[in-house]
Amino acid sequence: MTLVVILFVVLLLLEMPLAFSIGIAGLSYFLMSDYLPLTISVQKIASASQSFPLLAVPFFVLAGHMMNRTGISDHLIGFSKTLVSWISGGLAHVSIVLSTLMGGVSGSAVADACMEARVLGPSMIKSGLSPGYTAGVIAVSSLITSTIPPSIGLILYGYIGNVSIAKLFIAGILPGFLMMALLMLAAWVIAKRRGYQPEASRRPTIGEVWRDMKDAKWALLFPLMLVVTIRFGIFTPSEAGAFAVVYSVLVGFFAYRTLTVKKIISALHESMNDIGMIMLIIMLSALVGYAIVFERLPQSIAETMNGVTSNPDLMLLLILGFLVLVGMVMEATVSVLLLTPIFVPMIQVLGIDPVHFGILMMIVVTLGGMTPPVGVAMYSVCGILKCPTDRYVIESLPFILTILVMVAILAMFPHVVLFLPNLLM
Repeated sequence: MTLVVILFVVLLLLEMPLAFSIGIAGLSYFLMSDYLPLTISVQKIASASQSFPLLAVPFFVLAGHMMNRTGISDHLIGFSKTLVSWISGGLAHVSIVLSTLMGGVSGSAVADACMEARVLGPSMIKSGLSPGYTAGVIAVSSLITSTIPPSIGLILYGYIGNVSIAKLFIAGILPGFLMMALLMLAAWVIAKRRGYQPEASRRPTIGEVWRDMKDAKWALLFPLMLVVTIRFGIFTPSEAGAFAVVYSVLVGFFAYRTLTVKKIISALHESMNDIGMIMLIIMLSALVGYAIVFERLPQSIAETMNGVTSNPDLMLLLILGFLVLVGMVMEATVSVLLLTPIFVPMIQVLGIDPVHFGILMMIVVTLGGMTPPVGVAMYSVCGILKCPTDRYVIESLPFILTILVMVAILAMFPHVVLFLPNLLM
């Protein structure tokens, strides 16, 4: 197993595509094994795609691209500006609120960060916010999409760990809004210290908020409809994904009247690229997943950690600390696919709820996308805004520390995460 890990790391350093790095490393395990026939590797690759719950991934990816083509983001930006642009820091708060609202549309932190960097970023810098502060707010606030349904990462975690996706969706709502509130607080404190001015000169009236909320109602209703339909058994998560595609088409054609056949074809092309990449990673990671189980790696890690401490709370913090480091060097999707089968059995033995752990895991591994050395969201935002990476790193630290403090709070007080799923499920 050590050779598999070394080969995987070497291939990544050689800049081989992620899916092939995983696939070659996993296949090498079967080639070097004296007990496992090579035919099992082919069976595992094929069986990884034979899952009804996994259908939710391509459906939600397609729905996200469709909704972006309908102009939903423009309506959400208008609503966000009305709500919070009067606060010191102005458009920084708009970005954070928009990430919360876009979580129910895109389901992807990187997609959200890139969209906001293109649409809001130039205006934020023009309004007087520094490029580093702008990039830090946009990149780190995109983390909110990792918990607000329909998070693609939570779907994968539920699929791999055999955890209720419906419960995960509902459990992500409160942490998502808590993340929004804490990031807005951090942005406000920094804005006050630096003298950043609000974008709007006054608070909005109730009538203005109601007007813009009605304008964005189709986007705001979407995550609510997902949670309600899944909770009451109207749809499974996979069926909800299919519903999301139909909903996005209906909204685009009949509500906003901005969706055209050309835009649908463009959304299908982009979705095919994203879905192909994600599914290839999922299928080839099944090789490594099988090797992990065959080598009894979860049990070995559990025994090692039990030698350090037997306290469940300290153990949880140790695991989360390890996941933070892993997230810094490995893409979130891969981290979930490879580490879920290791840690879910461990935390269940410790008496930790897998829904609680799933939310924490998604936050910390996705956070790696906003940090060096391989943060995809970080490099994407800095590239779009032409912001030096060193300035981003310095000015994003308060926001990253805010997230880590929040994770520690959620780890110590699981009822914050589990309140809604226990109430509704």
